[in-house]
Amino acid sequence: MIGEISELLASAPFWVAVLRIATPLVLGTLGVLLCERAGVLNLGIEGIMVAGAFGGWLAVYHGAPPWLGVAAAAAIGAAFGLLHGVLTVPLGLSQHVCGLGITLLASSLASYGYRVGFPKVDSPPTIEPFAPMGWLPLPVLAGQTPLTLLALALVPAIGWLLMRTPLGLAIRMVGENPAAVEAQGLSVTWLRIGAVMAGSALMGIAGAFLTLAAFNAFYFNMVNGRGWVCVALVVFASWRPGKALLGALLFAFFDALQLRLQQGGEAPLPYQLYLMLPYLMAIIALILVARRAAYPQALMKAWRRGER
Repeated sequence: MIGEISELLASAPFWVAVLRIATPLVLGTLGVLLCERAGVLNLGIEGIMVAGAFGGWLAVYHGAPPWLGVAAAAAIGAAFGLLHGVLTVPLGLSQHVCGLGITLLASSLASYGYRVGFPKVDSPPTIEPFAPMGWLPLPVLAGQTPLTLLALALVPAIGWLLMRTPLGLAIRMVGENPAAVEAQGLSVTWLRIGAVMAGSALMGIAGAFLTLAAFNAFYFNMVNGRGWVCVALVVFASWRPGKALLGALLFAFFDALQLRLQQGGEAPLPYQLYLMLPYLMAIIALILVARRAAYPQALMKAWRRGER
């Protein structure tokens, strides 16, 4: 067992798989992070990823180039983000309930759209997905698609936006002290809604990665709980983009490891234990860091204009 793991760690294909598995987690976690930095919990991520996966795939299936499929997924995510933002910010409804409602609505609409559009299909139709970037010099990156590079580039970009720009300061402050933002003459409502829309657009792109890069078809349950993992990774990352990347890579490492151990054919333990491995490690990591995490002080707190 130890020798097999050592051999895996020395192989480039294993690390290609780790980075591929981590990509939708990075995109989804950055989306959740943007929402929560602005004080809004978005539990609609699971459904938004499903809708983004379906919308991006459907656009490419009907002849759109892959990047237009990504744009369609982002637009779908932003639309659901707008709905969630309107319900939770100006109307002040429960963020938990609205988020779960968005998940059910988005997942159901994607399922309905697929069944109406393809009523007599036995196997999911396929598309031409993003091709790996074999021209890159590093083997680990050469096996990836452009969406992985986009996810990696967004980590420092969002970190810079939040920490080095006036807009980022305003987003962070509406998640910490909305009254101070209002005192500066800025709109707390639109800042929060805008952040939720941007974060939800990233969630839609995370879903589109599954159909436009990782696979070449849409099928039910393909998101498979990745959205909930992203919510947990934000806590692990203490709401920081750099640590979010680290958490996504750590989860992807154990996920790729359990897949390789199952495929080895000599696994001494039941396969269910290997399936548990990444989630077990995520729980342990959360236990270790959650108590020290400095969460946004206005997270999940309704805000009304003029209140102190």
